[in-house]
Amino acid sequence: MNKSLQNMQWMAPGGNLAAYMQGTSSIAVLSVEEEKALAERLYYEDDVESARQLVMAHLRFVVHIARSYNGYGLPLADLIQEGNVGLMKAVRRFNPEKGVRLVSFAVHWIKAEIHEYVLRNWRIVKVATTKAQRKLFFNLRGSKKRLAWLTNDEAAAVAEDLGVDVKQVHEMEKRLSARDAGYDVGVDDDDESAYQAPAQYLEDRSADPAMIVEEADWEADSHDRLSKALAQLDERSQDILQQRWLNEAKVTLHDLAAKYSISAERIRQLEQGAMKKIRIALEA
Repeated sequence: MNKSLQNMQWMAPGGNLAAYMQGTSSIAVLSVEEEKALAERLYYEDDVESARQLVMAHLRFVVHIARSYNGYGLPLADLIQEGNVGLMKAVRRFNPEKGVRLVSFAVHWIKAEIHEYVLRNWRIVKVATTKAQRKLFFNLRGSKKRLAWLTNDEAAAVAEDLGVDVKQVHEMEKRLSARDAGYDVGVDDDDESAYQAPAQYLEDRSADPAMIVEEADWEADSHDRLSKALAQLDERSQDILQQRWLNEAKVTLHDLAAKYSISAERIRQLEQGAMKKIRIALEA
């Protein structure tokens, strides 16, 4: 067994996958006594070599689990690598005094790491964030009995089996049926399909940084010049312009006429005179 372990040191699923899988199958399965002895040395003495042997002896089990996730369109080598991470976490936490085999304890950790990898990479936008959505994601595909959309009765049966709402079943079914769309035009897209790329119709031409800075400077300068022009007016003219043009709630000529005890026509004349002075000040 030690010779087999030495041969496995250079191997990884990201390299020659076929050779890796053949290598994992060549490692002998541990007996109950061997596994318990290694686990006890690791648990009580923190023996790293025992941990390595436990991991290597269970690599074939990770391959077996990873293969069951082939239907998600992700590289098998990556699935195996993530499962190996889960296996190593399980080995570190394994307590030989619990009376169970390592393979039974490790299956949870292996699947947890693979699940997390699938959820991160299956779509650009994460399709499952809550516990209920995760449960649906990994069970709905197997629960569907045909390729068409679920009927109401089928959705209700799935919801009952998984302990979720029917509405959540339909929502996840929509997410599973959706697909990612590239933002830019694809390399193989022709002129007829290129227009469908979001980059062709989502561009915000008003978001030019130079234009934004220029408009901000212009607005600040205009505001400053307007404030200075208003300051040159008498108090009554300032109040008339403020209430007629600058406040959200505009007042009428008659309201101001009543306030200043003059005619509405006189208010209009004062307003026009003040506006003329403002224009001259702004154009200067």
